[in-house]
Amino acid sequence: MSRPTPPKPDKNTILKLIADSPSPLSKRDIVDAFQIRGDDRRDIKEMLRELTEDGLIVKMPGQDYTVPKSLPSVAVVEVYEIDMDGDVFAKPTEWNVELQGEMPKIEIVPEHGKGHPALKEGDRAMVALRRFSDKLYEGKVIKRLDDPRGNVMGQLVRHKNGYVLEPASKKAKHDFDVPQADLNGAHEGDLVVGEIQPARGLQRKKVRIIQVIGRRDDPKAISLIALYEAGLSEKFPQAVIDETEGMVVPDLKGREDLRSYPLVTIDGADARDFDDAVFAEKEDDGYHLIVAIADVAYYVRPGSALDREALRRGNSTYFPDRVVPMLPEALSNDLCSLRPKENRACMAFHMKIDFDGALRSYKVVRGLMRSEARLTYDQVQAAKDGQPSDLTDPLVEKVINPLYEAYEILDKARRQRGALDLDLPERQILIDKDGNMTGVKNRARFDSHKLIEEFMILANVAAAQALEGRKAPCVYRIHDRPSETKLDAARDFLDAFGLSLPKGGSIKPAQINLLLTKAKESPYSHLVSEVLLRSQSQAVYSPENIGHFGLALQKYAHFTSPIRRYADLLVHRSLIRAFDLGPGGLSDEEEVTLEEKSDHISQTERTSAEAERNSVDRFTAKWMQSRIGDEFPGRINGVTRFGLFVTLDENGADGLIPIRTLPSDYYVHDEKQHALIGRKSNRIYRLGAKVKIRIVEADGFTGSSLFEMVGNDSADLAGISFKRPHMSSDRGSRDKRDFGKKRSGGKDERKGLKKYGPKKGGKKRK
Repeated sequence: MSRPTPPKPDKNTILKLIADSPSPLSKRDIVDAFQIRGDDRRDIKEMLRELTEDGLIVKMPGQDYTVPKSLPSVAVVEVYEIDMDGDVFAKPTEWNVELQGEMPKIEIVPEHGKGHPALKEGDRAMVALRRFSDKLYEGKVIKRLDDPRGNVMGQLVRHKNGYVLEPASKKAKHDFDVPQADLNGAHEGDLVVGEIQPARGLQRKKVRIIQVIGRRDDPKAISLIALYEAGLSEKFPQAVIDETEGMVVPDLKGREDLRSYPLVTIDGADARDFDDAVFAEKEDDGYHLIVAIADVAYYVRPGSALDREALRRGNSTYFPDRVVPMLPEALSNDLCSLRPKENRACMAFHMKIDFDGALRSYKVVRGLMRSEARLTYDQVQAAKDGQPSDLTDPLVEKVINPLYEAYEILDKARRQRGALDLDLPERQILIDKDGNMTGVKNRARFDSHKLIEEFMILANVAAAQALEGRKAPCVYRIHDRPSETKLDAARDFLDAFGLSLPKGGSIKPAQINLLLTKAKESPYSHLVSEVLLRSQSQAVYSPENIGHFGLALQKYAHFTSPIRRYADLLVHRSLIRAFDLGPGGLSDEEEVTLEEKSDHISQTERTSAEAERNSVDRFTAKWMQSRIGDEFPGRINGVTRFGLFVTLDENGADGLIPIRTLPSDYYVHDEKQHALIGRKSNRIYRLGAKVKIRIVEADGFTGSSLFEMVGNDSADLAGISFKRPHMSSDRGSRDKRDFGKKRSGGKDERKGLKKYGPKKGGKKRK
């Protein structure tokens, strides 16, 4: 006898379900709760939209629904009380009492079988939350976070009145005094960590040195600073290292033998690991492609010390002079590196595409492979262009040419589906064998790079489709469409160029590409790309799929680099379990915590990206120290109330031109037009405009550089209609003769110049 179908819910029933839920609910959760099928799902979607518009529920960043004034499923909290019974209570670090009312109470619950996490009052942590009421939550610790407010990292400098710690962060507003008694063995020129001491009525705070992490004159100092700032460590716990002992490449049992295929790895000349290999061959109805990836899941099993440390790190972090790997060297540089002429365990997709680039079929296998050769992008491109080396010459006909033929088909399909084409330059730091920087340049970009990208994207699509086909859990790489707010800002700006973005929420990547194409041959092409890039949402990991807007794909999951991304490892494990490919599959515990893990690895990815950018900025500024006084062409890449940020054409280096160094005038900051406009002279300094600058100052320690404009010419864009604001606006900034006087907007300008401005008398922040 069949069970009766539950009655169709109304808005009040849905509202009660969401309000009573201990955590935010996705649309799928709500549909499943009421056993809704078929066209009735549209009614649920419409009711959710109406409830959201009425303010009765809110839509979280991860597309889940909850009631207003509640916390997300994962949040950063701060411990404020540990009572006599040892119970730990915390509060959210982001909470506006005026807007959100009374702050909720969060009880940190013990870890399973481990008791309470080692937290003390004032510590911060990322926690998974379960809601019991508007004012009471339960939190499980995902990751402890170092509290940056109590410590500061910088260099120890000796002045005539004693020692001073100069912070490495460009955000720091002042130095710290270090009493002789609190040096703790540190010497002038050391990179140190200081603990800020309580102080009242002192002009400058004091610190006590608690750690020496290196020397300022060490070529490795820049990466050491970035490591500390990001909370990263090159060293692995001994338990993790111990687990790698005795690991060997498995035999062929239970695996497909791929050693007869001439798979090759293609990476940059400075690549430190090789975890993906490719192959292509032409068939009657299209091409057979293979993408083979190191089988990390065979070595890193769920719940092991290796696994816990890999999850904690989330991903590898790449600096110009080193890499902080997600996995120990025994795996990242050996067993999981697809070295040429050596057997390696792999996960692979056989894929069949037709001559239009459509993925017609795929098969996922666990295999044993042997790379034919380790190739670089430069070598492969040279071979394709008719200049093969001794290594690539034997591979041109049977390996390289078929790869390019398949790439051309995939590239055409990419353009036809309208994937975003924002191909912006990337800086490359040149490092010698001793770790010293020798220069900086924009990294070369060849079709060989795009070839590998298209093969990897296809394998990622196949992974998502394969898991969905088996109704298996998946960690998607999702990229939401741009928000209306950001699109409106970009739309207002592009109007001045005769370019228009479609209105409404249905914008597609192809429409953005059309604008890029229209602007391509114009002097403002780079500017249009920059503005449209800034309008995009941030890609994240999630077990709930909303598609990838930038790639114009509905199903997309990272599969191609489990050696350096934990998300890919989770996808491998799910494939192993779904297709019964042997040991190392996804565990039940992992399946129910995919959302928390996705949030965590999205955060570690952002942390690594920021650390990498900061490191490149510091290396670049250090290199420019020897170029003080030299002149360079560049473009304005940022406009603020306190000055202009400029990127140099030659090497992509960035620096600030303080507003007080511009030709004498009263400058109005027009946010919509991204410009500074001289009130008296009508001189315009606009985002994307070409300028010529002189390097005034560069500090490799903080990564900041100061430029000055060469000449007094306007930096508008020739031939572009410019909407000049009403000049009575008080949102302006005066020249250096009026700097510091009380006026509207002056606070932001002074803050910016204190942060970036020249050092008085040649001494930093004195």
